[in-house]
Order: sequence, then structure tokens, then C-alpha cells
Amino acid sequence: MGAGSECRTLTMTGHVGFDSLPDQLVNKSVQNGFAFNILCVGETGIGKSTLMDTLFNTTFDSKPSSHNLPKVRLEAQTYELQESNVRLKLTIVDTVGYGDQVNKEDSFQSIVQYIEQQFEAYLQEELKIKRSLNVYHDTRVHCCLYFICPTGHGLKAIDLVCMKQLESKVNIIPIIAKADNISKAELSKFKQRIMSELKANGVRIYQFPTTDETCAETNSTMNSILPFAVVGSNEFVKVGNKNVRGRQYPWGVVQVENESHCDFMKLKEMLIQTNMEDLREKTHTVHFEVYRKLRLEQMGFLDVDANNKPISYQETFEQKRSLHQAELTRREVEVREAFVARVKVKEQELKEVEMELHMKFESLKKLHAEERRRVEDGKKKLEEDRSEFLRLKTLYTQILNDKQMSHHSSSSGLHTLTLGKSKKK
Repeated sequence: MGAGSECRTLTMTGHVGFDSLPDQLVNKSVQNGFAFNILCVGETGIGKSTLMDTLFNTTFDSKPSSHNLPKVRLEAQTYELQESNVRLKLTIVDTVGYGDQVNKEDSFQSIVQYIEQQFEAYLQEELKIKRSLNVYHDTRVHCCLYFICPTGHGLKAIDLVCMKQLESKVNIIPIIAKADNISKAELSKFKQRIMSELKANGVRIYQFPTTDETCAETNSTMNSILPFAVVGSNEFVKVGNKNVRGRQYPWGVVQVENESHCDFMKLKEMLIQTNMEDLREKTHTVHFEVYRKLRLEQMGFLDVDANNKPISYQETFEQKRSLHQAELTRREVEVREAFVARVKVKEQELKEVEMELHMKFESLKKLHAEERRRVEDGKKKLEEDRSEFLRLKTLYTQILNDKQMSHHSSSSGLHTLTLGKSKKK
């Protein structure tokens, strides 16, 4: 067949059976089940947990949080839901303490960090040699419901900053929480003000797809209604002969599932019944691909080389490995040289210390010799003084003895002379 020839269309003479492929895909998907992850971003007490309970017509595990948390904490809870024969693994991520801190900068940083952590976990599983993506629990955030306070005055600065940070990482659907707090006229103006502020600040939110003919018209209409003004309630109120989900006020009842009262049913239809698969697909094909491309480029993997020619994964790996080995060799040489230099410096320091100690030893040795000489001289002088003292002592004793003997002899002569005179008389 030539390069310019067109494909021929053949008519089969009998039934083959590949028209059952859609049914096979449906059966396989039903057998494996589905995963859907919702991130609820909003201030404490704005009604995030209540709306989730209302959306899925059940009661999830949720605990009220205080307003004095030091930082934003993200809590994820996973539930196994089943409707008819379809199983859904639903993960609801709540931003506990969002907007309660004085420094609001950490509020959106914690959310961005959580989303990127889920992307990184999926990427690491994808890069494994032996992958298990068919049984891997996908925790990537498919949809972010951003709860806006029903002030009627427009968005807060934290709302614009946070949505701007999240727009490239997750599908954002803005909703006005507790919409029964403002009148319909104020609500209409509030919606217009919110959309104009988002457009003026370049914030891109999720747009329901209009490429599918079956839901293009509905999705186009819903895009013009954004943001959805919703009311959530876990209570049932009797209206006429029916019990409806709603909120009882002194002036009447706000019916959650009444489209003339709020946009809850529109949100439920768009989020769950019509566009859940598109949210999952866009998360994988758009947001995750952006993150994956950035991370692989950070790792050094590229699709083309410097000459814009395709480059294989193995070539990139080998090139990266060579660069890594060269870097290791260079760092090894640097470490060795630095070690040798430090050893030389240490040796020089030790030599200087040794020389200083030797000089101190010689000085002490001289001082000791001089001290010893002085001691010897003192000892010698003491010996001489002792000898002189003994000589003088001996001499003094001899003189004293001589004096005593002379005195004794004189006394004896005088006594003899006296006796002689007496006899003559």
C-alpha cells in the first residue's frame, strides 16, 4: 500500500464480536472499582464535613476542630462506598485549621506540599521496575472544592493567593458555602464579583468539558453558573407530606435538594454523575503530567538531546550515570585533597606545639638547675655556718671551762693564805 493511499472501509459479511469492547471495559472497571479523592479547602466551621455527608448521603467520620491550631493540618480519610454493583474508594482530605493563623502564608504551602507528595508517591510507583499500578491506591487529588465565605463582598486575599497556587496542581471548583445566609439578589451579585475577581487575577478554575455532545450543553450552562451556591444539612425536615433534607428556620425551610433554593443538586450532578471521570482523567493527563515532566527534568531525563534529536531512556540513563560517576570522582579527589591539606595543617600545628613544649621544658630545666645550684650553695653555706658554730661553741666552752678553773684556783689560794695568817696570831 502506497504512502499516499487511503484506508479502505470493509463491510463484514457476518458478526465478529469486537463491538463488545465497551462492555468488556465496563465489566473490567466495575470489577476493579474506582478511586476518587476530594480536597476540601475552607475555613473552620464553614460546613465542609456537612456538605460531604450531604453529597454522598451518608455520615463520614469527622471531628470539630478549634480555631487556635498553630498551623494547617491535612487529614485524609478513605471510605469504601458501594452503589448498586459499583464500588468507589473515596478519600476526603480536610484542611484543619485553614485560615486561623495570623501568618496565612503557611496555609496554602501545606496544601501544595500535600498535593505534591501524592504526585511524588504515584511517580515513584510508576518508576519502579516491577510496578503494581493496577492495585495501587491512587491518592492524587482529583478535585478541590474551595469553600468561599458568604460575605457578599468578594474574595479574601487568602482565597486568591491559595487558588493561584493550586490552579496548576488540581481541578478547582469554587463553591459558596452556607448560601442561605444571603439573599438571592445579593447572591447573584456575589457570584459575578467572584468570577470577575478570579478573571482579573488570572486564576484558572476547572471548566466542565464541552467536547462531549451528550453533555456539552449542560456543562456549558453549568460553567456560566459557577461558583455553585450550596447548602448542606444532615437533618430531614417535614414539608407537606414528605421528609426532605433541609434546614429549618423561623421563617421557613431551606430545602437542600430544591434547585430554586440552592445549587446543591447542580454541584452533585456535575461532580459525581457527569464529570467525575473527566476530573480523574484531567488530573492524570494534565496536572500529574506537568509535575512528572518537571521532576524528570530535575532528575536529568530529556526527550531530545542538544541537537533536538530523540534520545532514549537508556542513553539518558547512561549519560546521567557517567556524569554522576565523574561527579563522584571529582568529589572524591576534592575530599582527598582537603583531607591531605587538613593533615598537613594539623601536623604543622602539632610541630609548633611540640616545639613550644620543648622550649618550655628547656626553660623549666634551666630554672630547675639554677634552683638546685642555689639549694646546693645554701646547703654548703649552712654546713660552713654549722662548722663555724660548732667551732665557736667548742671555743666558748673551753674558755668557760678555763675561767671556772682559774676562779677555783684563786679561791683555794686565798683560803690558804687566810688560814696562815690566823695561825701566826
